[in-house]
Amino acid sequence: MKGADIMFEKITVSRVLNSLVPISRFNKGEANKIFEEVRETGFKIVVKNNTPACVLLKPELYEQMLEAIEEYRLLLEAERRMEKAKEDDFIPQEKVLSDLGIISTDLENVDVEIE
Repeated sequence: MKGADIMFEKITVSRVLNSLVPISRFNKGEANKIFEEVRETGFKIVVKNNTPACVLLKPELYEQMLEAIEEYRLLLEAERRMEKAKEDDFIPQEKVLSDLGIISTDLENVDVEIE
């Protein structure tokens, strides 16, 4: 299972129940086996006294989650700025091109990659 598939996979009760790992398994020397299960399934929820104590994630999934959080934070910031924006905060493209000495035909065969 790939990281992107894991992050957007439907969460089901069955999947959550199958992800539970009693902390006693670590005490029994099963850490390597548990880490292999994390590599296969993407995550495990470690429980101590029937209460979630931590979540073990594949590094790729953790990175995806951090990226998603950062993208959401940027979205909120952009929305906040747009709410406060006034018409005179914007500059027409024609004025920018003119100020930079660029004519629209200069841009016709330019490849642009937006990340």
